[in-house]
Amino acid sequence: MSQSRGEASLTRIGVDTGGTFTDFVALVDGRLETAKVLSTPDDPSRAITEGLEELGLDSARVDLVHGTTVGTNAVLEGKGAKVAFVTTRGFADMLALGRQNRDLLYSLAQPRVESPVDEQSCLEIDARASADGELPAEPDAEALADLASRIDALAPESVAVNLLFSWIRPELERAVRDALPESLPVSLSSEVLPEIREYERGIATWLNASVGPKLAGYLGRLESALAGGRLAVMQSSGLTVSARQASSRAVHLLLSGPAGGLAAGAHIGRELGRKRLLTFDMGGTSTDVALLDGKPSLTREGRIGRYPVAVPMVDMHTIGAGGGSIVRVDAGGLIQVGPESAGADPGPVCYGRGGEDITVTDANLLLGRLPRDTRLGGTHRLDFDAAASVMDALAERSGLARGEFARGILRIANEHMSRALRVMSAERGVDPKSATLMSFGGAGGLHVCELAESLGMQSAVVPARSGVLSALGMLVARPGRQATASFLKRADAVGGSDVEAGFEPLVEQVRDELAAEGIATAELDIERWIDCRYAGQSATLELAMQSPDALVAAFHDAHEEAFGHRLELPVELVGLRVEARGAPRIDRVPPLAATAPVPESDREVPVMQRAALANREITGPAIVTDTDATTWVSEGWTATLHRGGHVILEKVS
Repeated sequence: MSQSRGEASLTRIGVDTGGTFTDFVALVDGRLETAKVLSTPDDPSRAITEGLEELGLDSARVDLVHGTTVGTNAVLEGKGAKVAFVTTRGFADMLALGRQNRDLLYSLAQPRVESPVDEQSCLEIDARASADGELPAEPDAEALADLASRIDALAPESVAVNLLFSWIRPELERAVRDALPESLPVSLSSEVLPEIREYERGIATWLNASVGPKLAGYLGRLESALAGGRLAVMQSSGLTVSARQASSRAVHLLLSGPAGGLAAGAHIGRELGRKRLLTFDMGGTSTDVALLDGKPSLTREGRIGRYPVAVPMVDMHTIGAGGGSIVRVDAGGLIQVGPESAGADPGPVCYGRGGEDITVTDANLLLGRLPRDTRLGGTHRLDFDAAASVMDALAERSGLARGEFARGILRIANEHMSRALRVMSAERGVDPKSATLMSFGGAGGLHVCELAESLGMQSAVVPARSGVLSALGMLVARPGRQATASFLKRADAVGGSDVEAGFEPLVEQVRDELAAEGIATAELDIERWIDCRYAGQSATLELAMQSPDALVAAFHDAHEEAFGHRLELPVELVGLRVEARGAPRIDRVPPLAATAPVPESDREVPVMQRAALANREITGPAIVTDTDATTWVSEGWTATLHRGGHVILEKVS
């Protein structure tokens, strides 16, 4: 990425805010420095300021890329902005009705699903386009003034506008926006998601309107705290966006943090020459699982909570199992693990911050997989005695000794994660044995060998700086944009020039948005993708742009590979997607700094720092420590050190 002399002097830093810790990776004088501080959920920017101080960095001289959970938490906790939803007359209950898909398919008593917008805030107007682009209803000045008056009476924090077929005639939605005060944030479906399917488009527009004000307020406070530093945000697609543009693209930030880990995982996979990776990012609150085949896969069928999110986002599966997952004993004496988490405050009992709930981290400590003198993040001392006291009381209720109880906790937690790994591999027709398991997150290395073994996998990797890998991903990620649009034409009825004409406005859009960040068009890598389906289908497959004839042949092959058959039906071109990427902030990740090997401790299970693995192979059980994470090498596994500092684990045959 081209930079002025002043910009080049900024310290590049990646920051990932998690439920328990906020992680930092900074490029300082050609080397990477890391830090971990406890998150501050009430205002995540405080933890960022604290981390910059710990690293000794001037906040006004940083080029910071941030993975944030502010938007995600606002959706999951129902704490988004108050939104007025505007749609075509007769469709005010669009968000309440949703689709015919139901969680309990055969139940005659379906649970009531509340609309994300209350009935009084769903407003209608006589404004409608038809499927062929005609305008059977256009609002006049009086109708627009009346709508503005009704919205004013509701006093919303933002407005979402979703008119029928707005992706064909966006001027109708623009007229609604023009009739409202400039100070009121307005999200238009023709800009947020200009595609068919009015429900999915409406949910995406509502999410954008709901999260946008919260995100704008948070990023505004963070920019003020940086006092002149540069700020960008990771998008759900694994590409970064400037903070000034982020709040208008809030729906694109809902997987902001996890996308960073996948960006770093793909980068390290290329370094190791391992294309197919099954990754799991185990933090304090949750575990994110994904399958990488050279790069992160994208989906437009993702969900946040119960809401579909049809914008491009990394394809991953998330479960409520992390190092901070709370352990309970039910009425029958059975152990239950998660999904509730102890979070950062007070955290697990062993954090010594007043926590009263035993967690997976406590179990690892009491079983000796975390050495007693471990300092999480290099600073946070663990309290073994407090964890032992609470664990003993809980174990007694289940009729087990402390060790048996702790091992039971880990077996249950591992089974939760193993099931999630199968969802992203075996259930999609991919044999996990064909992949390498890559573990990261603060707690991942403690479980990686047992998870690989449960899937029949022979090798695994714990990357250098695994405990802060999502923050590293912020640095290796590229600035970029995704733009989509519906097309809806049969392949045998269009020529290559027709498809190119459909892509032109999308290419112009992404170029203009990146130019506003100072990224020249000549620096961009631009890819074009097309959603295809058989006529009469609803599901689509995405293929790289090529001539219509070649596209049809490629679709038949892709459909047969995905579903086991091909059909003698016409092929439809349904949607277009453009992805533009600039240069990464750093081209090469510096290897871990060389340090003098530290011999293993004189203990029953050897404990050594990662650097002590250089030029040697060890056989488990053993513990490999870092400042940001700990790796448990199980019995029957060997560990060696890659020149980049990555721990390579192999199953002994």
